[in-house]
Amino acid sequence: MNTTAIRKQMSIHPDVMDLLNNQIAMEMKASASYLAMASWCDQRELLNSKSFFYKQAEEEREHAMKIFVFINDNGGAAVSPNVTHVTNDFESLRGIYEKGLEQEIGVTESIFKIFKAAREKNDYTSEVFLQWFIAEQSEEEDTFRSIIDVFGLMEGMPLKMIDERLPKE
Repeated sequence: MNTTAIRKQMSIHPDVMDLLNNQIAMEMKASASYLAMASWCDQRELLNSKSFFYKQAEEEREHAMKIFVFINDNGGAAVSPNVTHVTNDFESLRGIYEKGLEQEIGVTESIFKIFKAAREKNDYTSEVFLQWFIAEQSEEEDTFRSIIDVFGLMEGMPLKMIDERLPKE
């Protein structure tokens, strides 16, 4: 059976599948990025932030896996991504959270793009599947914005004291 015949048996649109595979790579890169952030925090004994970023790394991996399984369950071919160019050096704790927010905004924009493509291709299966991700991304962005607000409120305080005010997860 050739690739074209296989794609015709999918219950998701091939163009949407390709975008979803790109999303898997984006989620896995976010996971790797959060691991790097957790390590930076761990080296500085910023325990709440360390725990927060380890949890974020695991969540992003779970998101990637959710998409991976969805593609395969719907007749597509999920692709295991190659993750490269992960930053391990950071200037500040606030900078890390700001980078995390930027990353989450990028993921949200990507999800919206896939959702729009699914709608345009009448891929209702993918459209419904992506609704969970839209709600999840709204929560993720709100969490990061709330944490960044703490830095503004506690400006000038020792980093360890700020970290103790931040959520662990």
